[in-house]
Parts: sequence; C-alpha cells; structure tokens
Amino acid sequence: MSRLTISARDDVPEASKPVLDAVEKQLGSVPNMFRLIASSPAALQGFAANNAALGKALDLKTRERIALAVAQVNGCDYCLSAHSYLGLNLAKISPEEVALNRKGTSGDAKASAAVQFAVKVAKERGHVGSADIQAVRDAGFSEAQVVEIIAVVVENFFTNLLNVVADTDIDFPIVRATDAA
Repeated sequence: MSRLTISARDDVPEASKPVLDAVEKQLGSVPNMFRLIASSPAALQGFAANNAALGKALDLKTRERIALAVAQVNGCDYCLSAHSYLGLNLAKISPEEVALNRKGTSGDAKASAAVQFAVKVAKERGHVGSADIQAVRDAGFSEAQVVEIIAVVVENFFTNLLNVVADTDIDFPIVRATDAA
C-alpha cells in the first residue's frame, strides 16, 4: 500500500482536476502516479508542463528508452512498470528493445548513444566526461538534443524518486528492477 495518499479522482484539489482530465483524455485513465502528484496542484502543473514541453523535443521512442534506463538505474518498479507498458503499447518498442534499454543500451546505434549517455548522467549525477558528451554528439545528437536528453533524465528522476518514496501502488503490469531485463 502506498505510503503517501493516492486520492480518488474526485478528492484531488480543484486546481488539479483539469490536468487529470487531460491525462485521462490522453491515456484513457488516470494512473496512480498522477493522482499522487495531484495532491499538490503546483507540482502537478509543473510536471505536466515539463512533460508537454519535452514531448515536443526528442521522439517518443527515445524518451521511453531513456525512461526505462533511468527507472532501472534508480530501482523504481512503478516507473519500470509504467514505461514498459507505454514503451510496448504506445511507442511500439519491441520486448527485446525494452530489455536492452533496461540494460542501458539499444539495438539502434543512435538510440544506444542516447540511452548510454542518459545512464551515465543518472549514475554519475551529471559528472560526465567530455568523451561522454562527444560520443552522443558523434551519434548525431545536436547540442539542444543533449540538453533534452538531460531534461528527460531529470524528469524521470522526479517520478522515480516520488514513486520510490511513496511506494506507489503499481497499476500497470508489474515489472521489478530486480528481475532480469
């Protein structure tokens, strides 16, 4: 059971309801994580705005690959479960690719560079070397895209840490960080 309150949809603050309506329209339901964040309209609005902005940055498959890798690094079962589901069903990533992403790589060379860089940023808390930045540039990512990769890592850190702290009830097919990828 979650250690922080996951409110029923009708019990969230009024200011959070429009964001949850938009989530429901996009996903067909409101996952527990969103109802958890909704206890703070400011946090929910900030998260939603950041998520919408990053949705215009890197492509969906790259964002999901990074989310899977970062959730594995941070041991967040909720996010691994959510992004495994979204990766498979929304981004149309293969099960084999999901497993590779959780291992910090990809079957696609360019995507692999992004995922490897994201993992390095996550594990080293940003203390990466010039060679790490050059590798992602050499794979074809622009300076702006390097910033976007870092932004996706940070966005996923927020959800990973929130869900680990809360021990959010998983409402997706369960995937555990401790399970072999």
